[in-house]
Amino acid sequence: MRYAYAITAALLAGGTTTALVLQQPLSAQVAQNAPGTIPSAAPRAGAPMSFADLAAKLQPAVVNISTTQRVQVQQGNPFAGTPFGDFFGQFGGGTDNSGKPITREATSLGSGFIISPDGYVVTNNHVISGGPGEGTKPVVSAITVTLPDRKEYKATVVGRDIASDLALLKIEAKGLPFVEFGDSTRTRVGDWVVAIGNPFGLGGTVTAGIISALHRNIGLGGAYDRYLQTDASINQGNSGGPMFDLSGNVIGINTAIFSPTGGNVGIGFAIPAEEAKPVIDALKKGGRVQRGYLGVGIQPITDEIASALGLPKNRGEIVARVEPGQAAARAGIKQGDVIVKVNNQDVTPDNTLSYIVANLPIGSRVPIELIRDGKRSTVTAVVGQRPPEEQLAQADGFGEDGDDTSDQGTQSTSTALGLSLQALTPQIAGQLGVQANTQGVVIGSVDQSSDAAAKGLRRGDLILSINQTPVTTPQAAAAVVTQARKANRDSVVLLVQRGNSPPRYLGVSLSKN
Repeated sequence: MRYAYAITAALLAGGTTTALVLQQPLSAQVAQNAPGTIPSAAPRAGAPMSFADLAAKLQPAVVNISTTQRVQVQQGNPFAGTPFGDFFGQFGGGTDNSGKPITREATSLGSGFIISPDGYVVTNNHVISGGPGEGTKPVVSAITVTLPDRKEYKATVVGRDIASDLALLKIEAKGLPFVEFGDSTRTRVGDWVVAIGNPFGLGGTVTAGIISALHRNIGLGGAYDRYLQTDASINQGNSGGPMFDLSGNVIGINTAIFSPTGGNVGIGFAIPAEEAKPVIDALKKGGRVQRGYLGVGIQPITDEIASALGLPKNRGEIVARVEPGQAAARAGIKQGDVIVKVNNQDVTPDNTLSYIVANLPIGSRVPIELIRDGKRSTVTAVVGQRPPEEQLAQADGFGEDGDDTSDQGTQSTSTALGLSLQALTPQIAGQLGVQANTQGVVIGSVDQSSDAAAKGLRRGDLILSINQTPVTTPQAAAAVVTQARKANRDSVVLLVQRGNSPPRYLGVSLSKN
């Protein structure tokens, strides 16, 4: 408010001055930008007059990374597969005359930075793998690192970590310029930052901005969904490049942007140095990054789930599944428990359970506070070791292969949910491809104007429980919904399974009727 008052005072003073000028002869009027008429634009103490010296010092250590890979050409012949296909040639189509895929060599560009004079280079894993979450080996056939002086080197992959989206490369050179990681824990919202990289393959490009947010969760899930947000321009090709503070320390690795158009809109994300450096150190030593693991599938508490269970918003995560034999199962954690605190740290959207557990020492005993049936309790778990990301990925997510059920025995039991439900018989279980001993009710139809439809529920999905109460008949489901209405709840929590995919909790609003 102090600055706002100062600006207002200056404007008022300027208005008075203008009135006096207008009373002078017309010949005395001066240009708006005449010397001496513009207040000094010198920055306050601590703000830079220019980033030029900083950029000149740092740019030699920032490199361009280009990759080469074989990609399948998309089908371009609209008559392919018909008797007329040969008349129109291949049109660059996806297969040749023998049916084999047609591939072309393609290149992609990214950024990186040198961290040692003997040629270790840091970048994003997706820069060298063709995309986040690719397999255990790069899908590219060649990686080239180009220095600012245009010298090119073939790079080898020292190590890569899918979970953090980080990779370490090595080029054979000596006496290279390099930069070091700084302490990102001291970074504050509003601090100046400088990003250097190769957007759109244009070569070394410097942009500046401020830290817009800390510990930003961008919905990717996992132990490393915790980013620095900046308004410094970051575009395609900046991935893997460094974010510097005004002392020239690397406090982040530019990784992602939020953009409806694909270009910069002032919202970019960087992996904090505090997360990146331990991963890079482990990769440099030739090891695999070890992280803590409980063995639970968890979901955030949505507004609907919080309302249905009578829980505060933005606190805790709900356990959707428990892996047999893992740390959580041995500690007595059950499906439906809401974990609110781990090792005396609150579980929040900014401090997720995955993040807390991944950074705990393997083998350590930690207290876990949870809510079960509305009551708080504490259990003790021994932290295990997180399996490879490829193994975890196979167990996550709803499948998209749910089969339709027959129409036999469908009953409209809950207009409040906008669903018609039917009992799950062994015959229907076989049609859905689920185990015969699965217990629940099957969705026969969905009112397309309901919240259930908006949340993605569809015919053939299984509802295993409502508000933590198992339901095996449409009547039982209706009874739980009625009970929720009597308790003045405006939503319920469904445990939903699609095919053989792991079940997930889903908060669904009740209709007002």
